[in-house]
Parts: sequence; C-alpha cells; structure tokens
Amino acid sequence: MPMNLDSVGSVSKPGERSWEHQDALLYALGVGAGQVDPTGFELEFTTENSQDVKQQVLPTFPVIVGMGGGGMPSFGDFNWAMLVHGEQKVEVYGPIPAEGTIVSTTRVVGIYDKGSGALAVMETESSYKDSGQPAFKTRFGAFIRGEGGFGESRGDELPTRPKAPERKADHEVTYETRTDQALLYRLSGDRNPLHSDPSFAKLAGFPKPILHGLCTYGFTGRALLHALCGSDPAKFKGMDARFSKPVYPGDTLTVKMWTEADGQAIFQTVTQEGTVVIDGGIFDYTP
Repeated sequence: MPMNLDSVGSVSKPGERSWEHQDALLYALGVGAGQVDPTGFELEFTTENSQDVKQQVLPTFPVIVGMGGGGMPSFGDFNWAMLVHGEQKVEVYGPIPAEGTIVSTTRVVGIYDKGSGALAVMETESSYKDSGQPAFKTRFGAFIRGEGGFGESRGDELPTRPKAPERKADHEVTYETRTDQALLYRLSGDRNPLHSDPSFAKLAGFPKPILHGLCTYGFTGRALLHALCGSDPAKFKGMDARFSKPVYPGDTLTVKMWTEADGQAIFQTVTQEGTVVIDGGIFDYTP
C-alpha cells in the first residue's frame, strides 16, 4: 500500500540544524523583502551591516530551518512528483536570532484519504540548543495526488478552517512576484525541480514551473507582519493556512485580512485574476 498508515504517531530522532545571518537574508530576499524599496523599507530583514539597523529575521523563516527536523519519518511509497504542499502552520515563540542552532523532532500527525489524493501531516517542534527554550513549531501537510481512495484515515482530527467573511477586507497588501522568484527562493534549500525544470513540471501536470507554495506563504507572512504587527516580529505569534491553487512566478499576490477578534485575523491570498491561492488562513498576533 503506497501510504503507510502505521507510520502515524511515529517520531523522528532529534536532529540539529544551524543557520547564519546570510541564510536569513537569502530567505528574506526569496520571499520578496526589499523588492519595492531596496535601501529603505525592510532593510532590517535584508542587510546585516546597515548603520543603526539591527538585523531581524522574518517570522516565517522556520519553514526553512524548522521543518523535518531529525529526518522525516517514512509515511509512504509514492511518486514524489505528485506531491504538492497542502497546508502549513508556523508558531513562533519570540523573535528569531540571526544566527542559531536548534534541536528538532518530527512526528507524523495523521494520514487522511481525500479521495483524489492523500494528505499526510507532519509536525516539527524545535528548541534552541544553547538554552533549551522552545523556538518554534511547524505543521506541514503534504498532498499526494492520485494516492487517495484507500478508505481509511488515521491521526489527529483536522482543524476546521474559517471561510473568508463576505464583508470588505479590513486590510489588503499587494506584492508582485518576480519572474525568477522561484529560482531565487530555491537557493534557501528547496531544490524540487517542479519549480525550475520545465520538463519535470509538465510530467507533474503543470504547463510550466510553479512557485513554491512556501514562497507564496512567505509573501503572505510579510503582508501580515507589516499590516497587523507594525513590522515587529515580536508581535507575530503564528499563521496557519491551506494552499488551494498554484502560483506562477510573475503573478501578483494580494493578501486580504479580516480582524475577527483582538489578536486574531482571518486571511486569504489571491492572484491578479482573483484566483484564491491561499485560503482558510488564521493569524495570531499581539495587537
């Protein structure tokens, strides 16, 4: 059986991951930071030696350093070309240092039959090696097309995602992605040829390489950070969302936000054509 339901609940061995200031800078550039105003706005995320500017790290950086820690437990035998990002959650327990080392473990949360495919959900918890203090937690949902229909789901119950309110959004932020955005983002570690190789993309069923889902997620996180946290990473607590449609490099992304309660908002990301590409988003922050 391609999906290994017996893997649910398995936990990896602890694994270490380190990063330096240039890793955080490259990630920030990969998700569009500094693109509009290279020497002004967002300089704290894109440089480490500007006068009177202390380097800061984007709160979505854990999707690079905090996923799959200790090695991803095996959850099935399938064609990896059919795997796309289904959902992503990040929880951050304070500002992330520009350099650091974490110790992480990954657990298989569940495997779910979605009919047209299977959804495998993994959760990674990371702590700082030097202090032992919790750093961040990531939750990653991998959707494997064509592997559904096995008739059984195992694991923790999936959360109910909110629908976008019918009223006008309280905040909207629009960013343009570059036509070479995927080539830049992949330098942070995700070298999946789905995002760079035209032949591989066609084999996977796409007319051309698509943008990494986590790159779109990073653009969305920047919008939430600036619009609702006053650009202060210390106020960014967590974001959770589902990927609903692919994005192509060069697309324009608009992030819509609805403040539902003190310190919580619903968000959605759409393209220039109005296509919803990130949906069911929940954002927690300190007002």
